[in-house]
Amino acid sequence: MKKYLPFAIGLLLALASVSLAQETKTATPAPSPSPKPALSKAQLQRQLIATEKKLWEGWKNKDVKPFKTNLAADSIMVGDSGTATKAAALKEMATGAGCDVKSYELSDFKLTMINSGAALLTYKGSAEGTCGGNPIPTVWASSVFVNRGGRWLAFSHQETNAK
Repeated sequence: MKKYLPFAIGLLLALASVSLAQETKTATPAPSPSPKPALSKAQLQRQLIATEKKLWEGWKNKDVKPFKTNLAADSIMVGDSGTATKAAALKEMATGAGCDVKSYELSDFKLTMINSGAALLTYKGSAEGTCGGNPIPTVWASSVFVNRGGRWLAFSHQETNAK
């Protein structure tokens, strides 16, 4: 009997620890904070228009900060001289882009949702001033915005002279 006593005690301890482990509740993780509710289309349009105005204001004031903050890292601009990356656009804005803008007006906004993470904002833009010594033309513009990490960033911008 003495021969089996250590074995029996070991078996009893093993069963007790298994039993205790089953009774011990695992800690439930704290609920993760719920994601921000999606903006309505009208709210998103107001937000994107405000961003677009910040970018035009930055262009007018030769202030590169709104472009650094609101352009996606992989953004692309399309204009009459070709395409430009964010880095090229920032460099051009830092030199004033050869423009002297006195005032501007944006109108006729329309928001088209591409999907839940991308939106197209179209509008008409007119400005008083000159670029390269020429009057600034009125344009029809389109800006594609993408939602990256909960922030809507300008991904692409294109302008066509209005007739």
